[in-house]
Amino acid sequence: MKETLEHKQLAHLKALMTSYETHLAAHGFDGVLIYSGHPHRHFADDQHASFATYGHFMHWVPLQGLDHSWLLIRPGKAPKLQLHAPADFWHLGTELPDEAWVDAFSIERVATPAPPRLPAGRFALLGEVDADTAKALGAELNPAALTQALDEGRVRKSDYEIACLHEANRRAGLGHRAAREAFFEGGTELDIQLAYLGASRQRESDLPYQNIVGVNRHAAVLHYQHYERTPARSHHSLLVDAGNRFRGYSADITRTWAGGDASDTFAGLIEGVTTIQHNLTKAIAPGVGYPALHARMHQELGALLGELGIIRCDAASAVEQGITRAFCPHGLGHLLGLQVHDVAGRRAADGTELAAPAEHPALRLTRTLEMGMVLTMEPGCYVIPMLLDPLRDKAAGGDIHWDAVEALAPHGGVRIEDNVLVTNDGAENLTPVI
Repeated sequence: MKETLEHKQLAHLKALMTSYETHLAAHGFDGVLIYSGHPHRHFADDQHASFATYGHFMHWVPLQGLDHSWLLIRPGKAPKLQLHAPADFWHLGTELPDEAWVDAFSIERVATPAPPRLPAGRFALLGEVDADTAKALGAELNPAALTQALDEGRVRKSDYEIACLHEANRRAGLGHRAAREAFFEGGTELDIQLAYLGASRQRESDLPYQNIVGVNRHAAVLHYQHYERTPARSHHSLLVDAGNRFRGYSADITRTWAGGDASDTFAGLIEGVTTIQHNLTKAIAPGVGYPALHARMHQELGALLGELGIIRCDAASAVEQGITRAFCPHGLGHLLGLQVHDVAGRRAADGTELAAPAEHPALRLTRTLEMGMVLTMEPGCYVIPMLLDPLRDKAAGGDIHWDAVEALAPHGGVRIEDNVLVTNDGAENLTPVI
């Protein structure tokens, strides 16, 4: 009999309680109070900025966007959820779904956002809370050692979490297919974004991050933040980095497509970066150091640039001279979960800091891989003038075919990103074929 999402979620909550009981005892706490967080108003305005519920709160309560609510965890007792549900004719009130997980909580609906009173004992307080509130409660605000231990508890995903990430990927995949179709139909960046939202059935405020929809040169802006409303005069390329959330868990997928005006070299670059991504995904397994995969990405990128006639030196020399870093300045990937760039990516299980290599400061994941981790694999290659131009007057500049670089520039760049689960002997790609 196939286990349902409901059964997986109840098992997840049971294991989470066991884990919290262990950590609370180890750090000498009688319990922990977790705040969901709240949106902030724009300066001198009555409108709020976008809001994401605190990750450790959502680890228990699968309601993204829930604000001003509190969760009290004590060993041997049902988790107590104080749900902010005021009577309000301006907004629709908070309603809980008719799902089995709700019965695992002791739930109290309140009209005010004030925290609950704590019983006698030593309590931790987690979340975006001011020091005065913590003092009034007699709780220790965001104690580093306990927070670090709970962060570590989110690194390896439960079966429930993996199922949520699967579903987020499925929904994001529908959006990417629609985005591709909108591009080939001549749509603007805004048209492509709207097609993505419609097919993935979400509104912009629900996205785990602002979608990147870059046509032509915009594909070389790593976090391109606009949506052009006028049609592009040429169709060299489209890069879409876009996600989805399901019960708080995030998909983070990138695809690049060659347009009708693309060169054969750019089409070869997409194929080559895709091959690099597939090769690195096959190399994932428990015990593999992620920085080593990142270094391998640069070696394979150097070889690809040579094969396409963009550079004239070998891969090792391209890496040594910083050429590949100029073409790909970002890290290979990061942990993924309740946050897009999930917690504990640069710390060992015992809390030891694992800094990014000096030559690759943007690498967000520096750990040795373990079964249950979910991470992104996102090699890329871009023509970014502010990074490449400084090489012109250096020795490395003589190893670059600048005419080939200029011919690629209108295409912007390539990134191929999937979401991957580390299994007991390899990897499972959670991202659908797009």
